[in-house]
Formats: sequence, structure tokens, C-alpha cells
Amino acid sequence: MGRALGAALRARGHRVTGVRRDPARAAELAQVGIEPLALDLADRSAADRIPADVAAVVACQAASGDGEEAYRAAYLEANRTLLAAAARLRLVAFVYTGSTGVFGQRDGSTVDESSAVQPASRSAEVLVEAERLVLGAVEQGIPARLIRLSGLYGPGRTGVIERVRRGAMSLGPGDEAWTNWCHLDDAVAAVAAVVERGRDGGVYHGTDAHPARRREVVEWIAGRLGILPPRRSVAVPGGQGGANRRVSGERTRAELGLTLAFPSFREGLDRLLPPR
Repeated sequence: MGRALGAALRARGHRVTGVRRDPARAAELAQVGIEPLALDLADRSAADRIPADVAAVVACQAASGDGEEAYRAAYLEANRTLLAAAARLRLVAFVYTGSTGVFGQRDGSTVDESSAVQPASRSAEVLVEAERLVLGAVEQGIPARLIRLSGLYGPGRTGVIERVRRGAMSLGPGDEAWTNWCHLDDAVAAVAAVVERGRDGGVYHGTDAHPARRREVVEWIAGRLGILPPRRSVAVPGGQGGANRRVSGERTRAELGLTLAFPSFREGLDRLLPPR
């Protein structure tokens, strides 16, 4: 996500500095015109190395693992470091790219930008804590904004296809649950819009216009792959079952003047699968 966003902002005429913990991976950013900066944002002293002429910060870090400790390092400690840097910078925007995973509702209800979060795991609780940390910075004069992203897919992010192919995403218990998706291109456009014209303290959603039941997704992808939809007789922890809610981003698109390039998973995955 960060590399694609940086390249897009660069194409819009912005000078972009990309932060990565691994120096070798940071150096790769230069290939797309992003100035690399190797920093471990979990180390609070890294705040002093953020360039003084930065006008906007986009926090789109990813956890190194699934546990609570990894989430705290990526989403809490890193944001604390970036906010410490923001306190000495003259920013026009501080944007945190969070996750719709803060909504753990299991009743199929619709959740929008104003809905109450309902974390269903310790990791999700950390995500909620990170949201509150970032949005609370508005009171300190930091132009903080939040955009929650649904499940990302696109070029280089074809995990949903591979999960169906190998049977990790299948029909069976829980396949009537709603799933929510966002093509990488639409996510990048939404985050860029929040940077350029979002409200301080604003909460936004980067998600497509048509949530789909897990069954729909599995059957459609399997059909395009030319295989029978995989089936399971029991739910898989962390896979089948779990959250069941429809994420809406209509308010975000209306406020920011966004038009989705890929309104549903079908349009988005169509280009990533074998031709019909």
C-alpha cells in the first residue's frame, strides 16, 4: 500500500519520502522516485530523524505478525513516534490508514463512518486504541485524520484468489457472512484525497460500494479459475466465520468527490484472473 501510494503522490507532483525499517527495503523505494529513509518507528528517538520540511505524514504501516505485541509496535508505538515528530512540524495533514477490522459486528448490519467500533479481538482493540491516539492529537493542533480500509486486493495483492485456489477460503459454515473489499487503486485515490482535502478529525472509509457474501466471492472466483468451489464442513478459526458486517463508504465518497474505479470485487478481480 505505502509504495503504491507514494508513487501516486509522486505522480501528482509531491516530493515523497518513504520510511521502512529495513535499509535494503527502504532503498528499493528509489526505483519509483520515492526518497528512502530507513527508520524503526517503534523507537521513539526516530522522531528526531523525520525531515523538518515534511508537509504531510501518511501512517500506513503494517504489523510484522498477527499477535498483540506486533500490533502495538506497528500501530501504537509507530504512531506515537510520528505524532511526536508532527508536534514540531508544520503539517497540513496527518493521515492514519487504519482498518475496518475495528468493526467486529456479527449480525450483518451496516457500519459507516459514524458507527461505534466494536473490536472483537485483542488485536482489534489495539487498532481502536491507535485510532483514538491519532484523532486525539487534533486537540494538540495536529491536523489528524483517519481512513479505515477494507480488504485490499489488486496487482501484487492477489491473496483472495490464492486462498480460494488452495481451499483456505471456502463454502461451508459462515459462508453467508458479508465481506468487504477495496481495490488498491481506489484505496490509493481515497487516501490521497484525505491528504489533500480531508477534514481535521475526520473519519473516512476506503471500501467499495458492494459488500459481498463470502459464498458469492468463493463461487465467482472458483468459476473464473475453472475449479469447483472448495468446501469445508467446519468453520476455520480466523477464516470462515468471524465478523459479519457491511462497511459503507458513501459519506466518504460524497464528501471527497470520489468515484470508484472498481465498484465491486468483480470489476477489480476481473483483470487479475484468466480471461473468460
